[in-house]
Formats: sequence, structure tokens, C-alpha cells
Amino acid sequence: MLPAEIAQAVKRIQFVTGRQVSDVMAGAYLSVFKGRGMEFDEVRPYVPGDDIRAIDWNVTARTGEPHVKRFVEERELTVMLVVDVSASQDFGSGRRSKLEAAVELSALLAMSAVENGDKVGLLLFHGGADLYIPPRKGGKHALRVVREVLARGDAKAPPPERSKWLELPRLVRRWFARLQDATKDNPRRSTSIGAALEFCRQVLPRKSVLFLISDFMDEGYVQVLRHANRKHDVVAALITDPREASMPPAGLVTLEDAETGKSRLVDTRSSAFRTELATRAQTRRTELQDTLRASGIDLIAFDAASSMVDPLLQFFRERERRKRR
Repeated sequence: MLPAEIAQAVKRIQFVTGRQVSDVMAGAYLSVFKGRGMEFDEVRPYVPGDDIRAIDWNVTARTGEPHVKRFVEERELTVMLVVDVSASQDFGSGRRSKLEAAVELSALLAMSAVENGDKVGLLLFHGGADLYIPPRKGGKHALRVVREVLARGDAKAPPPERSKWLELPRLVRRWFARLQDATKDNPRRSTSIGAALEFCRQVLPRKSVLFLISDFMDEGYVQVLRHANRKHDVVAALITDPREASMPPAGLVTLEDAETGKSRLVDTRSSAFRTELATRAQTRRTELQDTLRASGIDLIAFDAASSMVDPLLQFFRERERRKRR
């Protein structure tokens, strides 16, 4: 995708998601994701009914009048978008690919975060860490996040900008470089969720909300995912395509695995093939749901051909109901 095309795509996404956030998303996001605790706001004169435990004795002694400390909820959060840009994400049978759906979802989350004064960061990954943008506030920063998801999903990514590279600790830079070297001969093919989460552990010292956006076509990442959820609030966003579970009877078709390169000739008119396809898709999703539930991790399922807003709002409402119990 050319720079001009990326700029146009960012503007289009900004227009669509900006309205969605302002109209329906902001309140739901705010009600679900609270801050880490309470922070000091001011000292004010004591009034009858105030908790005597809140009295500021230093100010009281200095002024001769009782004063109390006032605290407010600490609202600022760090939201990290961990987005899979491996080759399997390029698949799309409808109006957009899974990667394009991930871009729109990333935009919704980034805009919701900055709308509420939170920091938002980005990690793109495939076989290893691809691009890391440290969490920051502001609308311009959110748009940069969207732009990078668009651009990195289109081609092999160069190393991070030197200014961003130098922000990382030395050990993390070495680890990042090894991951890039390990995958440079096979760009954007394999998926390594475990490597992405391990990278987040290295660069995020404080608790954050991690949205892991992927089709989860990977293995061997469950233990790392559980460790990540102990430190952070991990939310899994599964993006699927309808053709992964059902195909039209188009006759003989050669299918190729985008990540392994293996191909297979199938007869899409065969009832056995169609049953196998549907069963595998359902089994994979059920196993993922069971694994995440056992690990205490929320799962949001998105259909790349459908709305990103509706499942996200449903998740916000369900999580808010759970918090009230």
C-alpha cells in the first residue's frame, strides 16, 4: 500500500470509528476499564460527616482549622494493542480481510482509549516482534497506531525508528533484534503469540490492558498467555472469516496454508470435506474458548465480514455486569 493510499485509509477509518466512539463506545469503555486505585486531589476544610481518618493533621496544625484530604479515582490506564500481522491474517472472503478487520478494531480501541485520557501503545507481531510503539496519549498518537497497523500489514517491516529503538532497554533491544533476525528470511508467514507476549513482559513494567488481536492460528502459547494475564489484564480478540468454516460447492480447488506454504487439492462439493471443515473450525474455537476461560481470560469473537462495534459493546456490557455482582 502506497503512503497516499495509507493516508486516505487512515482518514476513512478516523471518520468512521470517530463517530462510533463518540456515539456509542466512549461510555461503555469508561464503565468497564477503571484506573488502578485512588490518587490525591486536594486538601479542603473539614465539614460535619467527613471521615475523621481523612484529616490532614499537618495542615490542621498549621491553620488551626480541621482539614481533610480528598482523593479521586486514578483513571489513567495503559492500553496495549498486540496485533497479529502474520500471513494468515491476509485472508478475507468478504468485503475485507481479517487484517483489515483488525485495523478497524485497533482504531476503535485506540480512539476509545485516548477519548478517555488513557495511553495507548502498539505491538505488531508475526513470527516475532515486528514493530513496537510505546504507549502515549493523544489523538495524533492514536492515528499513528492505526497508520502503522495498515502499513505493516502490507509488507515486510523495516526496523523501528532509531528514536523509538533507543527508548527500549539494552537487553530488550538485543532480544528484539534476535527475533527479527530469526524471521527475516520468511517475513509475515508464521505466528508466534508467545514471542509477542514475552516481548510485552519485557517492555511493560506496570499493569496494562492487553488486547491480543489475532486469528490464534498458533500453538504452544497457552502457558505464556497465562503468565501475561497474571501481570496484565489480557483480553483475547479472535478474528475469523466465514470461509474458514464453510465453503461454496465450487468443485476442485487448491488450498494453500498461508503460513506453512503447504497446498492441498480438495473437492468443495464433497460433503465429507465440508463436514470436516466445519467440524475443525468449531473444534478450534471451542478449545480456544475453554482454554481462555480456564485461564481467566476474556474472549471476544469477531467476524471479519461483520461489525466490529457490536461484539465489542456486548463484551463491555457483559464485563460491566460481572463487575457489579
